[in-house]
Amino acid sequence: MQHFKSLSAFIAYLELPPPEHPMISVFTANGDGFLPCPKSSSPPITNECYTISFKKLVKGDLTYGRTKYDFTNGALFFIAPRQTLQWDDSVVDEQKGFTINFHQDFLKGTELAQQIKKYSFFSYSANEALHLSPKEEKQLESIVESIHAEYLNNQDEFSKDIMISLLSTLLKYSNRFYERQFLNRKDLSNHLLEAFNQELMRCFDSGELKEYGIPNIEQIAEKLGVSKRYLSDTLKKETGKTSSEHLQRYLIDESKNILLNPAKTVSDVAYELGFEYPPYFSRLFKKKEGISPSEYRELYRMN
Repeated sequence: MQHFKSLSAFIAYLELPPPEHPMISVFTANGDGFLPCPKSSSPPITNECYTISFKKLVKGDLTYGRTKYDFTNGALFFIAPRQTLQWDDSVVDEQKGFTINFHQDFLKGTELAQQIKKYSFFSYSANEALHLSPKEEKQLESIVESIHAEYLNNQDEFSKDIMISLLSTLLKYSNRFYERQFLNRKDLSNHLLEAFNQELMRCFDSGELKEYGIPNIEQIAEKLGVSKRYLSDTLKKETGKTSSEHLQRYLIDESKNILLNPAKTVSDVAYELGFEYPPYFSRLFKKKEGISPSEYRELYRMN
């Protein structure tokens, strides 16, 4: 897989105009103009840059990997360094919006270098992008216009600090708007929670848990067509529990039903639920229920 260490090499690969700064590039569609159209397709690649991109198509469809994505109403998405990029059928000449690429070294020695790691939306995939309202779109475009103006200025000792400050503001607003999106997409959140539970049920009913072990969250997220981070964030917003906590809760609830079968030992129950080591199951059960599996079985018999 091809990897680009410098911003300039990455931009050249995209067949875009060379950047005005060795560490940051800013492309905007001002007035009646359009964004410069990048390379039409690419096999998987990686680079060492962050990307913040808002795209609004005048016509056509855009596909990243195997996902066809509707950018008609405009969507903001984020890419972190070393994430795998691949796109197909993206020959669209008329795109509005903006794209900011900046090398991770551009943030060295700044507070943003640590802050940016806390923004989970850099771990989301393209089909989980942020959909902006017209008002939100204008707010972000105003910030980007300031970044672009500073980017085009002759560089001086204040240039980097100003651009870093503006990038920080852009990300803070983006974080606010993502919080709004989670709140406004209750139907999607409920659907994802239901799909998560259905996938766990399928794994149990099919015997996959016993045969292959407990799936990790990344495997479940892939089955559901979302990223691991997005799944966890969505479930956390909806229920207050992380995806790992939901997985553990499901396993404990299922174990209670199996423990009622006197022919099954505690080890049998653990293996049936995909635990490789029965003592780990017993520790998890006691942590969640306050008593051991054996004590739970005895308690039920007494009642």
